[in-house]
Amino acid sequence: MTTIVNPPSSGPSPVRSPISRAELVALLAMLSATIAFSIDAMLPALPEIGTALNPADPNRAQLVIAAFVLGMGLGTLFAGPMSDAFGRRPIAVGGAAIYIMAALYASTAQGLDELLIARALQGLGAAGPRVTAIAIVRDLFSGRHMARITSFIMIVFTLVPVIAPSMGAAIGWAFGWRAIFLSFAVFSVVSITWLLVRLPETLTAERRRPFRLRKLAEGLREVFTNRQVVLSICVQTLIFGMLFSMLMSSQAIFGEIFGRAETFPLWFGIMAAISASSSLLNAMIVVRFGMRSVVKWALLVQAAMTGVFLVLQLTVWSGATPLFPVAFLWITSVFYLAGLGIGNMNAIALEPMGHIAGMASSIMGAASTVASILLAAPIGQLFDGTMLPLTVAMLVLASVAFVLVLALADSDGEMAVDD
Repeated sequence: MTTIVNPPSSGPSPVRSPISRAELVALLAMLSATIAFSIDAMLPALPEIGTALNPADPNRAQLVIAAFVLGMGLGTLFAGPMSDAFGRRPIAVGGAAIYIMAALYASTAQGLDELLIARALQGLGAAGPRVTAIAIVRDLFSGRHMARITSFIMIVFTLVPVIAPSMGAAIGWAFGWRAIFLSFAVFSVVSITWLLVRLPETLTAERRRPFRLRKLAEGLREVFTNRQVVLSICVQTLIFGMLFSMLMSSQAIFGEIFGRAETFPLWFGIMAAISASSSLLNAMIVVRFGMRSVVKWALLVQAAMTGVFLVLQLTVWSGATPLFPVAFLWITSVFYLAGLGIGNMNAIALEPMGHIAGMASSIMGAASTVASILLAAPIGQLFDGTMLPLTVAMLVLASVAFVLVLALADSDGEMAVDD
């Protein structure tokens, strides 16, 4: 067994874990994967859900994804500060309990609005295990050891989008789409039981900080009065908006435009596998070129590719279906951009917030997630059987984000070093 202890600077009472690092990585990756599994496993079932619960407008089934992300964003705002006050395990267990009950409620929903409420509650609960998994790593490790463990967790985490749609499709085929929600409940029961049985509380009593709304309000004020932070949140919001818009529309694109509904899980898995390499590419180039430069050039390339794809739809393919390989490349590029942009923008935003890093991270994560889904949900509803509305929206979001990155560069003298 490997003994894991708090870094010396974290307090006088080190926490010891009875589990090996390999088991810890697997456990925390499973807790974190609750989010990806809850989103990606639903994608193949969206047409059936729309037909069953909202036949007049089946495209509204996309909101099943949006409602979950909205709840997750709101939950993120409170899960972090509350875990600092009450410990990691109570917040993880409480969040899991909400998630499980909401999943069971969703499995019995008789209307789309009822299902959307259940999904929002499910997202709210899912924030607990997700946020506490990150916090547990911070409790047990520091410096390069923390980065190493986080990297291992992310490697496991990136496998979930590759297999989740196939799992969802298989469950839906065998037992019906309602069984997918039951699988979410089972997944969470297993992960939270594993946590309770194998990992003790990692935040000792003397290291906890009281939860005060006044402190949260002060954090909100400090975050949203810093120009660099606000610009970074805006860019991150736009990139998230592109990601969620494409995510919600992907099944309809593959199924209705290209007639590949049955093989959609396979194509989505391929896209996820390709996009996972963006984190590796970012790790290779970010030290040399700087975070802002990587995001700037990624957005420029994305805007250029989207512009070319739009022109092709308006000219060469006017009134016809785009070539599938070209469309597949463009869709994949949007997911790839997320790997190059989101983490870097989060790090840039946190640069001036080091003294309140935990709270600032919760605030920024909540703000960008909620704002992005408010952008993405209407974009997804614009789907008209073609890729034109989505392409135009992506071009606008990428272009605005690029301009904001330039404004961020002008506001920060360190940018000259990055560039």
